[in-house]
Amino acid sequence: MTWDWNYTGEILPDLLDGLRVTVLATVLGYLIALVLGLVWTLLRRTPSRAVNQAVRWVVEFIRSTPLLVQLFFIFYVLPSWGLTLGALTAGVIGLGLHYSTYTCEVYRAGIADVPRGQWEACVALNLPRRRAWQDVILPQAVRRVVPSLGNYLIAMFKDSPLLLAISVSELLGAAYRAGAETLRYLEPITVVGVLFVIVSVLSSIVVRRLERRYATY
Repeated sequence: MTWDWNYTGEILPDLLDGLRVTVLATVLGYLIALVLGLVWTLLRRTPSRAVNQAVRWVVEFIRSTPLLVQLFFIFYVLPSWGLTLGALTAGVIGLGLHYSTYTCEVYRAGIADVPRGQWEACVALNLPRRRAWQDVILPQAVRRVVPSLGNYLIAMFKDSPLLLAISVSELLGAAYRAGAETLRYLEPITVVGVLFVIVSVLSSIVVRRLERRYATY
C-alpha cells in the first residue's frame, strides 16, 4: 500500500477536530486532577484517623484500578444508578479522578519537602492554620512539584485514546472512523501517531523549561 497524499488531505480536518477534543478532554481532566489531588492530600493530613484512612483507601483503590475499567464504570454502570453522563463528560471525569491519585502523591512529596523552619515560623508568627497553608506552605510546595505535575499532563494526553472505548470522538476515534469508511488505515493511524508525537514533544519542552526555572527551589 502506497501513501495517498490526497486522501491524507481529505481526512486531516476530521483528525484535527479529533485532536481538539483530545486536548480539551486532557486539559479539563488535568484541572480536575490538580484540584482533586490537592483535596486528597489535605484530607490525608487531617487529625482524624478515620478520615485519613478512608481517603488513603480510596486513593489506593483508584490508583490500583485500570483507567479503562473506571471509564466503563462511570459511563456504563452509573446510569443504572440514575446518573447518566455524556461520553465526553464521563471521559473527563474518569481521567481527572484517575490522575488525581497520582497528583495527590506529588503534592504530598512537595509538602514534605518544605523546610521544617517554615512551619515553625508560622507557629512563631501565630498565623491561623488556614493562612499558614494558603500563604506559606502550599505556594512553596507547589513550586517544587510543578515539573512532576507537568509530566502527568503528558501521561494523561497519551492515555486519552482510551476514551474511544466509551465512544468519545477524540483523535484515535476520528482516525478509526476514517479508516473504516475507506478501509485505508495507513494514513489516518500514521497521522495520529505524528500528531501525538508533536504535541508530546512540545509539552516535554515546556516541562523541561519549568524544571530549569524552578530548579533553585
